[in-house]
Amino acid sequence: MPNDYYSDRVGTPRARTEETISKRVWDAIAVEVHSRVENGAFGLSFPITCEDAPITIGCNASAFWKVADAHLPDWRQHDGEPPPTLAILDFLEFCYERVAEPTQIGYHDFFRHHHLRFDRDLGREHFRRDVNLILARNGLAYELEASGEIKRIPPLVLREAVRTVFSIGDAELDALLNQAVVKYLSPGLGKRRESLEKLWDAWERLKTLENPSNKKVSVETLFQKAIPAPELRQVVDSDGEALTAIGNAFMIRHSEVGKVPIERSEDVDYLFHRLFALVRLLLHATGRGG
Repeated sequence: MPNDYYSDRVGTPRARTEETISKRVWDAIAVEVHSRVENGAFGLSFPITCEDAPITIGCNASAFWKVADAHLPDWRQHDGEPPPTLAILDFLEFCYERVAEPTQIGYHDFFRHHHLRFDRDLGREHFRRDVNLILARNGLAYELEASGEIKRIPPLVLREAVRTVFSIGDAELDALLNQAVVKYLSPGLGKRRESLEKLWDAWERLKTLENPSNKKVSVETLFQKAIPAPELRQVVDSDGEALTAIGNAFMIRHSEVGKVPIERSEDVDYLFHRLFALVRLLLHATGRGG
């Protein structure tokens, strides 16, 4: 089975911007899972064994679905509609953890069944490939990673930048920036909102690095080092002040009554991109990586 199709190879790949899994996509995912239940691919985790010997012959479908229900109480369909998107993504992680490639190793004439052996790595590779192809072909902004985690695909302008693993030398700043990226790549809007809090905290930490005892002097020194041209420095400094004000006015670093909540995924993208670009500029220009 191809990893892509002709139109992907010769044309422009479909933008990965959709965040809601449609019924069509859910139905395709369900077929992939059901086919693996039937061919025994979940038999390593939920085995049916031969009556003559403790050798797996298939998947105990009832056990598989019961455990899935217990782990994922919100994933079942209602009134013909697909489950919530986050529940489907949880279900994919659940399946990836338990799938394995079955191979027939012998036929039992008396009971008329095959004995099976399993390759966990190959089963996960095939499941991941098939699921990711469905997600990509339908423009979903999610991908099942080799780690078994679903990650959100960021906008193209941020895609390379957020692959950075920060190791600046200041342990607290490294932790804040790396946590911000991990949370930003989460499929859930709640976690993605938390990425803004970590990023704004990192911004406040960055502003103190040049002179921990005097924040104002530290900021001036940071910007002078990073942006030699005074005209551009004035523009970027104004943007930094605006971003600090955003962190105080919106429900990013503070949760008091009256703070403006961030309610849409698109708003998280905009705010994260805007501050992340500034932080990377200052880190890179002052020799701190990023």
